[in-house]
Amino acid sequence: MKILKTILFTLFALAFINAGLNEFFHYMPTPELPEETKKVFAALMVVPWILPLVGIIEAIGGLLALFPKTRTLGAIVLLPVMVGILAQNFTVDPAGAGIGIAVFLFIILLWILFDNKHKLKGIFS
Repeated sequence: MKILKTILFTLFALAFINAGLNEFFHYMPTPELPEETKKVFAALMVVPWILPLVGIIEAIGGLLALFPKTRTLGAIVLLPVMVGILAQNFTVDPAGAGIGIAVFLFIILLWILFDNKHKLKGIFS
């Protein structure tokens, strides 16, 4: 179980590092997006610093989540981004393929937080 957990947590971290770096280097092809999603991205482009900020947060959160000592902090940093990804997928493109990946990543994020709940007790007390 520990090996599976390590592999999943590492892949989770690498997925966000990759997504964050792609915001700057655009090395991954963009799939054809639904019209509603295109409208959302067009609105985000009005404020030119939003997507680079999300990219920085994804990369930093992924780097933090990569290492066991800072994994909990990385999960906390990525939580608002992950909520935004889920909200986007559920409201704009609920039938899209991205929703399964988003839910899977969110489950891993919750697993990281639950696995490290002893580190979070100070926040909630």
